[in-house]
Amino acid sequence: MDLDELRETFAFFDDWEDKYRFVIDLGKDLPALPEAMRSEENLVRGCQSQVWLYHALDEHGRLQLSMDSDAHIVRGLISIVLLAYQDRTPQETLAFDIDELFGELDLLSHLSPTRGNGLTAMIGKIRASAGSYLAADT
Repeated sequence: MDLDELRETFAFFDDWEDKYRFVIDLGKDLPALPEAMRSEENLVRGCQSQVWLYHALDEHGRLQLSMDSDAHIVRGLISIVLLAYQDRTPQETLAFDIDELFGELDLLSHLSPTRGNGLTAMIGKIRASAGSYLAADT
């Protein structure tokens, strides 16, 4: 699935309950993060649930992200975040307007404030990692 397919699928559903179930289903397809990557260093602070983020640059300078959570809905949100950021360069990562995507999906208005804060923390950690790769490159 890519971002266009995600947008189309969200537009297909009329009520938020169906969208919510779809987000949970997205999370079911998310590969589990290996136990070795579930470290304190990879823990995302500010999330209600436990969320881990591992990042690296591949040989082409593109961000490779692996994420996992102990909550089903969060795993689905992670899937959306990965669709937005996976395989982008650090520059593309920092330039991508995630707020516009969330607005199109009408996502944040249907999340609890704590889930919204967790989503913001995930995005912040991804953006910080992209920034650190750019800083290391200069």
